[in-house]
Amino acid sequence: MAGELSRFVKAYDVRGTVPDQLGPDVARAFGTAFVRVLSRQAPVPSIVIGHDMRPSSPELVEAFAEGVTAEGADVVLAGLGSTDMLYFAAGLLDQPGAMFTASHNPAQYNGIKLCRAGALPIGLGNGLDEIRDEAQAILDGATQAGSGRGTVRTRNLLSDYAAHLRTLVDLSGIRPLSIVVDAGNGMAGYTVPAVLGPAALGALPLSITPLYFELDGTFPNHEANPLEPKNLVDLQAAVRETGADIGLAFDGDADRCFVVDERGEPVSPSAVTALVATRELAKHDGGTIIHNLITSSAVPEIVAEHGGTPLRSRVGHSFIKAEMARTGAIFGGEHSAHYYFKDFWGADTGMLAAMHVLAALGEQELPLSELAGKYERYVASGEINSTVPDQQGRLAEVEERFGSGGEVDHLDGLTVRFADGAWINLRPSNTEPLLRLNVEAPTAERMAQLRDEVLAVVRA
Repeated sequence: MAGELSRFVKAYDVRGTVPDQLGPDVARAFGTAFVRVLSRQAPVPSIVIGHDMRPSSPELVEAFAEGVTAEGADVVLAGLGSTDMLYFAAGLLDQPGAMFTASHNPAQYNGIKLCRAGALPIGLGNGLDEIRDEAQAILDGATQAGSGRGTVRTRNLLSDYAAHLRTLVDLSGIRPLSIVVDAGNGMAGYTVPAVLGPAALGALPLSITPLYFELDGTFPNHEANPLEPKNLVDLQAAVRETGADIGLAFDGDADRCFVVDERGEPVSPSAVTALVATRELAKHDGGTIIHNLITSSAVPEIVAEHGGTPLRSRVGHSFIKAEMARTGAIFGGEHSAHYYFKDFWGADTGMLAAMHVLAALGEQELPLSELAGKYERYVASGEINSTVPDQQGRLAEVEERFGSGGEVDHLDGLTVRFADGAWINLRPSNTEPLLRLNVEAPTAERMAQLRDEVLAVVRA
């Protein structure tokens, strides 16, 4: 552990195996380091902590809280929750927050997502590297742990979270909808009934068929990663079998939501981004909408057509959130099904995106396949990974081969845009010897041609 924190402190969070990488001692050191680093800028009276359903989470939360209170800061234990519920808590309470989750990773993993007061993001280059180094110094004995005596109290924020979301999207007047929700044994099994069910907040015109709502951090049914097509199979089958209007799939910590139409076919996150953007622009005329550079070209086109200002960003939530704060953008979306809302402290929430899709579907009579089709204009390859030891060399070869035929930029890897509307993006992984390729074109034939030609160079 000591001397090895850099191995599992990622670009946006801490994510390691338990207990060999992330155990109580490491969690305790991170708690102390979190307070110390933030205190260099302003006093830290209190930290709010939440966690997912993984068996290791309670012990790690307890240790992290010990580290926080040892620095003299108080702790608010929010208990079980989704990651976006922790962001809600950090916004509502105006306190820094820590969420213990490894999202969609297998059961042997856990992790920590950190944010500043108001749900402002923390990542490498924005505080996480300092927190990592301070925690490493504590583990190495180079600096002493604190000896303060902060207090610990508990506060259940589930009903407050649900009530806030319901103020942002009104579902009470829509037509009755039949929904299948696959929680993947993750935190959506806890949050969906509170937000969309009748419990405590009044019934909505929604009939929900639950799949895998039992909280189980060993993921006995399938991985809680809807980005992988194999993990959507059960949801797709259930939608077809029940004749549902829509299917929703959440990842393990329920901050991402994937949508399936009434035929059981996936709705692309780009189409969801464009749909939600039009709804947000109806409330905030002329607002800025952020999309990452591998989101479909349909998104900026549709945003502009609805009077908004599209803004292109690098891939990754730290970049999107920074742009949200810098520009005052009203909404942002990514190909990975992360959706960011100004009305939610600029943070990402899959639940709020799902509610927008439900509202859009329920406010008119078309099936979801036809409604979503209005936001689909191009054919995309999806992300294709290739193991490449010499990433920069292959990037240079692809640019030499294709760059003269289009407009080149290097905002995030290599992007080449062609006159017919097709484009390619090739990005190196930050953590693995991989190149990630995305291709989009006006037709399936053009997309396949470009995809195969680029892969031939990448994999030569």
